Amino acid sequence: MGFRCGIVGLPNVGKSTIFNALTAAAIDAENYPFCTIEPNVGVVAVPDERLDRLAELVHTKNKVPTQMEFVDIAGLVKGASQGEGLGNQFLGHIRQVDAVLHVVRCFEDDNIVHVDGSLDPLRDLEVITMELILADLETVEKRLLKARNQAKSGDKKFIAEAAFLEKIQQTLDGGKPARLVDPENEVQELLLRDLCLLTTKPVLYVANVSEDDVVDGNSFVDQLREQAAIEDASVVTIAGGIEQELSLLDQEEQQEFLADMGMEEPGLNRLIHAGYELLGLITYFTVGEKETKAWTITKGTSAPGAAGKIHSDFERGFIRAEVIAYGDYITCGSEAAARDKGVMRSEGKEYIVKDGDCILFRFNV
Repeated sequence: MGFRCGIVGLPNVGKSTIFNALTAAAIDAENYPFCTIEPNVGVVAVPDERLDRLAELVHTKNKVPTQMEFVDIAGLVKGASQGEGLGNQFLGHIRQVDAVLHVVRCFEDDNIVHVDGSLDPLRDLEVITMELILADLETVEKRLLKARNQAKSGDKKFIAEAAFLEKIQQTLDGGKPARLVDPENEVQELLLRDLCLLTTKPVLYVANVSEDDVVDGNSFVDQLREQAAIEDASVVTIAGGIEQELSLLDQEEQQEFLADMGMEEPGLNRLIHAGYELLGLITYFTVGEKETKAWTITKGTSAPGAAGKIHSDFERGFIRAEVIAYGDYITCGSEAAARDKGVMRSEGKEYIVKDGDCILFRFNV
């Protein structure tokens, strides 16, 4: 699988409730800090109507959706970068994910204690962001000290490394995440990647609202959207309580519930797709009567690379990819009809797979 989204936020903002709904897992979601200490991990199917239609069209015996992994990471608190609230352990968990879903409380409820005593989404957001920045500053400063010592020899490599590390340091000192630093060459890209900084990870803000605000949002969500726009980040609004209720219903009951709430689909579907987009992922399909399956790849993956997701032999012995665009497949109704109508294309090693491609790989090992 290889794609992990970590769910983070202050204690009692609804992280575990949202994780429960995503994975239908019966984990604790108590009204006190640090209910979650060891991270809970859940594998979630990515909803995709295209897979459903393809499987129905060819009367497949086995339908396999693509999946994402979600990690429920314990609530961070102010001082986490210095070890407060088991901070070092929690920050270590964040290092292991590919993207961060930052849950921000945008609902008022006197029965659920706020760790800071009052509701202020922007303050909450800043607490988490600053702890990640402070942790990254410590990492960068250690590496910078080493690079400066090595640069005393006059070696241009270490002089350049120190200069780039100083640029990252200045960005972090300014209270901005390291993902805003733009590497100018491959050496800088590799250095930034090697640092494994927490704030280089892409972030999606999740506004957790009450049932009454799930459709139109509220002033707290508006504040969050304004801040996210400054960071060029996105916001998904969901009501964690509603989503947990939905996760316990069958499909027909879900549709009735959604209609009553004035919602077209579960908020978690939007959250999953937003996470998918955040990681720069796309889906291609293999279609057949025995099995119709969705496969996850990153945007820009070549045909051999996509074939390698199925099996390394497919990539090593790649000959060609026979490709039908999803829309053409649905219009034609079958692979044979698509071939007859000339919309099945034969693509070579340079072909970049597109979202929704239906592919038959030819290979020889």
